[in-house]
Amino acid sequence: MTPRIRSWTGLAAVAGLVVSVAACSSETASEDTDATAGGDSSAAASEISGTISLLTPIFEGTPGQELLEDELLPQFYEMYPDVTVEVDYTTYGNLNEKLTTAVASGLVPDVMMMGVGWIEGFADKGVLADLAPLGLTEDGLKEVYTDSIVEAGMWDGDVYAVPIMLDTRFGVARMDILEEAGYTEPPSSWDELVEIAEATTVRADNGSLDRAGFDMMSLDPRQAFEVMLFSAGGGLFNEDVTEPVFNNEQGVAALELMTDMVNTYEVEDIGFASPDDIVNPLINGRAAMGIAHNNLWTQALEADESALEHMEPFLIEGEVPGMFFGGTLATVSSNSSSPEAATALLEFLSSPDVALAANEQRGNVPALTELLESEYVQSNRFVQFALENLEYAQREGGPSTWLEVRGDFAPAVEAALLEQKTPQESLDDLAALVQDAINR
Repeated sequence: MTPRIRSWTGLAAVAGLVVSVAACSSETASEDTDATAGGDSSAAASEISGTISLLTPIFEGTPGQELLEDELLPQFYEMYPDVTVEVDYTTYGNLNEKLTTAVASGLVPDVMMMGVGWIEGFADKGVLADLAPLGLTEDGLKEVYTDSIVEAGMWDGDVYAVPIMLDTRFGVARMDILEEAGYTEPPSSWDELVEIAEATTVRADNGSLDRAGFDMMSLDPRQAFEVMLFSAGGGLFNEDVTEPVFNNEQGVAALELMTDMVNTYEVEDIGFASPDDIVNPLINGRAAMGIAHNNLWTQALEADESALEHMEPFLIEGEVPGMFFGGTLATVSSNSSSPEAATALLEFLSSPDVALAANEQRGNVPALTELLESEYVQSNRFVQFALENLEYAQREGGPSTWLEVRGDFAPAVEAALLEQKTPQESLDDLAALVQDAINR
């Protein structure tokens, strides 16, 4: 079904913000325009024109492209008939390279979708437009968005991005497998996690792994480590984001647990699963528990809907409940040749119905709190769980150099899992690399 678009200006009005494209694009537009009441001034909309570019890692694949180009953008064109949007699709794996190349060439897209942890670096370089002229403030946005995702769109006290979606990582248990082993609840501590993982691991007579008790390999090693780090009560950086702290006692304990899961408790083998696997082992029963992305729900709907009745999400609980969150935010180039049109597109993409359609297509978590009552959220247990527990979620990123070092985490974690280095050595070496980047 084609979503019916509601104006973001109406949403902003709820937050007490004065946000309208008319106010941004027409010096003569009255502050009393009906845009502040939830509708755009047709006169102001007719004055907005230009060809703008959109770089996006979401709406990927044929279904996503059809959603954006066949259903959503036609509605944008009805509102702004003199604006043309040229879409450049990419992946998160290629996004940084695309953006870096664009900055170097001076051909920065007018509107860019970025991940959590990305805003700091590009805002620091002056690539992104400060959204304060739209009336967007930290306090105002936090009235309609989750606090932490608002903070992910800020740099040096200013707002540079509007949240579209979150994606979270948390524990998932196959309760049918746990119940066969005598457990009626997911683990509520690290000790219970180890105990249940050992009890549900299955190996063949020759020692090969048939079922992992706790799967970490289906997730990016960096994100798996961060979930465990957060559950240990640790964090990535100190409060003023000038030093890494993930190599402290909490970080070492988290990586030691991961290493022991593989090498001492033997509840999973290196290479047993991969983020590139077509079917997650929690879906086909090759894992009893694991750390999973919230879109595992939609993956299971496509692969084996019957598996959903057995899947139970849970927080990884160590010293504190641990959950990771990332997300996607929309930004505008500071040097857009058509800033009014770019602002209009930003407003459109972050409007409730468009954001909901994007989240549903990807199986992600809406950032707008008003969407908690949507049919999509109410029918998706993993999205509900993520929203119910966002108070425990922590994000990555922080320093403007995060994108330079995020790729160094996976090799460091893998070095510990392979016992090439101790957890302390791996994290100390990684911390030194990160500190060098911050110092530069």
